[in-house]
Amino acid sequence: MSNPFQKTKMVPVPSHSIIPERDLGKAPILECQHLGIEFGGLKAVNDLNLTIGRTEIAGLIGPNGAGKTTVFNLLTKVYHPTHGTILLDGKDTSGKTTEQINKMGIARTFQNIRLFSNLSVEDNVKIGLHNQEVYSTLSGILRLPSYWKKEKEAHERALELLSIFDMQDMAGMKAGSLPYGAQRRLEIVRALATNPKLLLLDEPAAGMNPSETAELMENIVKIRDTFQIAVLLIEHDMNLVMNICEGICVLNFGEVIAKGTAEEIQGNPVVIEAYLGKKKEG
Repeated sequence: MSNPFQKTKMVPVPSHSIIPERDLGKAPILECQHLGIEFGGLKAVNDLNLTIGRTEIAGLIGPNGAGKTTVFNLLTKVYHPTHGTILLDGKDTSGKTTEQINKMGIARTFQNIRLFSNLSVEDNVKIGLHNQEVYSTLSGILRLPSYWKKEKEAHERALELLSIFDMQDMAGMKAGSLPYGAQRRLEIVRALATNPKLLLLDEPAAGMNPSETAELMENIVKIRDTFQIAVLLIEHDMNLVMNICEGICVLNFGEVIAKGTAEEIQGNPVVIEAYLGKKKEG
């Protein structure tokens, strides 16, 4: 069966990785070099090398407990690596805080939805705009013209972002009152409001029905094309991963066991064994 999602040919680069052909000649948006973290002697992630092109949709997959969310936590500085380097747009991120990393260009969603349930849909998106200079404290307190100008711009930007998912008519609703699928989409919109260069999606299709998942696939591609950013996603829905991910990295017990295109990963016996277990002989 043919794939309705057009993918660019993946080509090798000097760092022994592959990136989409359209990203050749541009610095990768993310480079992880020998990245690792230990918790009490346990290597949760060990010697991870990963390169992502500037407009690549990449997948990070593996069995439960493989270390996927730990990688996201390392990229966003929830955890600081025990060893190795993370380069974001060519800049070393060591010593940075989570907030600084967000301002540098990484935004994420979570496996468990983390919205401000009692705030409106629009206000949730506006919170995502916080890392862009809005107005001074004084103009906010005194409600100066500059305050109202920035408020109007934030309102218009929030509606513009919501319109990506046709959610602009939900702007005044409480976030907690939205259906599950809409809450997932809102979390992605809020992440986009921070103006990222790399969007991390942690199991975006979790809890979605097949039609919602199909719509999500279209929207992830639309986001990449509209914003010209890279997307790295953790996902257990292999149909989603194989349809839209261009480069795929497979983790097991914190180590990379395979990297390649969807076609290469699908037929890799080491990956199949990691997911299904080794067949008993005899």
